[in-house]
Amino acid sequence: MRTFITGVALAALMAGTAPSWAETPDDQLIVAFDMTNVLTMDPAAITGGEAVQILNNVYDALVELDPKTKELRPRLAESWEIAEDNMSVTFTLREGVKFASGNPVTARDVKYSFERVMKMGQAQASGLMSRGFSVDNLDAAFEVVDDTHFRLTLPEPGDPKLILMYLAQAGVGSILDSELVKDHDDGDMGAAWLTNNAAGSGAFTLGQWRANEYVILSRNDTFWDGAPEMKRVLMRHLPESQSQRLGLEQGDIDVGFSLAVSDLTALDKEEGITVETVASSGFYYLAASMNNEILANQKVREALRYLIDYEGINNAILPYFGVIRQGSVNSDAFGALPDPGYTLDVEKAKGLLAEAGYPDGFSLTLRVISAQEFLSAATAIQGTLAQAGIKAEIITGDGGQIYGAMRDRKFDLLLGRGGGGQQPHPDSNLRALVYNPDNSQEAGLTNYQSWRTAYQDEELNAAIEAALVEKDHDAQVEDYQQIQYMIDQKVTAIQPFSERVVTAAYQSDVSGVIIDPWITRFEDVTKDR
Repeated sequence: MRTFITGVALAALMAGTAPSWAETPDDQLIVAFDMTNVLTMDPAAITGGEAVQILNNVYDALVELDPKTKELRPRLAESWEIAEDNMSVTFTLREGVKFASGNPVTARDVKYSFERVMKMGQAQASGLMSRGFSVDNLDAAFEVVDDTHFRLTLPEPGDPKLILMYLAQAGVGSILDSELVKDHDDGDMGAAWLTNNAAGSGAFTLGQWRANEYVILSRNDTFWDGAPEMKRVLMRHLPESQSQRLGLEQGDIDVGFSLAVSDLTALDKEEGITVETVASSGFYYLAASMNNEILANQKVREALRYLIDYEGINNAILPYFGVIRQGSVNSDAFGALPDPGYTLDVEKAKGLLAEAGYPDGFSLTLRVISAQEFLSAATAIQGTLAQAGIKAEIITGDGGQIYGAMRDRKFDLLLGRGGGGQQPHPDSNLRALVYNPDNSQEAGLTNYQSWRTAYQDEELNAAIEAALVEKDHDAQVEDYQQIQYMIDQKVTAIQPFSERVVTAAYQSDVSGVIIDPWITRFEDVTKDR
């Protein structure tokens, strides 16, 4: 007999206690994750992957990224054509698609949605703003050709593939029901209403949201690609890893997204539970400030490469959260080269330090946030630095303190996490980690991590700019690979030692789960029972 979550059962789940069934209902998906950073349901205002996980299911986009290949695929747009000069993209929308309200999806909704993001000027506008889009060029950038055709024109030379990757993501890429939002526009472009409501065409509708408690998504029976098998998705705020593990073991939770290493290790041994890891965006890295005259010496930075225990840190400290990656481009981006193969080699590092004029080492500080995996990795690096005579004093703090010091350029070494990569395009990483158009203190380019380190290389800047506008794909791949060779030779200021991955656990009879938070969708989830 099929069981539905209603009444006492739903109340029990919200209270954190389990109802009496041994497994979740066949047509309902129970998801546990950390909702602390979910502050709104407005696509233009969301921040963080958790909100994206929700809205990917409520709103649709023109295009999407294939979860495995990261290639662009059609969604609301059945096709698109890039102009020969790479300066515009014309989309052909699917005919007959409707929003959950029943209103048709048209090119006017696409234009309204993108213009609203830019006019709101919040976090979701930052990607397009960094590519030249602004409130001053909206009419030129976003054009309604007719009901089913929409043209996007780049404000400056660039790579339209990268813009498409931005638009594949919930938030900036979410297409809103413009008529419905306008009905609730109180001079705020519907912001107050959209905080707790939705105007999408996704596979699910927003049923109910209680901040830091739960989100209920209900099946959209008119979804253009066919109604999902799951009638309802209940996303619970359950930040404690042990509680998620217990829920998975008892069968009260289908999917757990916020699990600690110890609990993932235990669940990996459980029969009937699948633990899956997929590539994510960005890196764990060691950053060196060029304002420290010792670290400004290229030989010293090269020595640091050989004073990181890449295997030890990734295998013992970052399992389920990182895998070895030493290059500056995420492995799933086109043109990414294999790792250069650095290893812990204390004797080689000592030789490089002697060549640099520091045979006896030196002293400096190593800043790191106080989260356990960061602190453990920093302690490991502190130990291997010491083997070459480098005394590193660890300074810990919260994110504001540690990354604040980096933004202020007041640090020696810093162990951090970041480096772009949400778009599987080399430029996303290289702009974050290597590119620095103005190294002056007054420039204040804190979005560029290379600026934070005071590292600037005009040859690399020029190469990154040229690669972005290269129209021939094969030539562009060659350009990006050459840049990676240059980074290796020049020993830039930020050395990745691990590529971020995302790990989730779910019941083995559940299939179709996409665990990458930036592209999570539940429309293809089924239960084999």
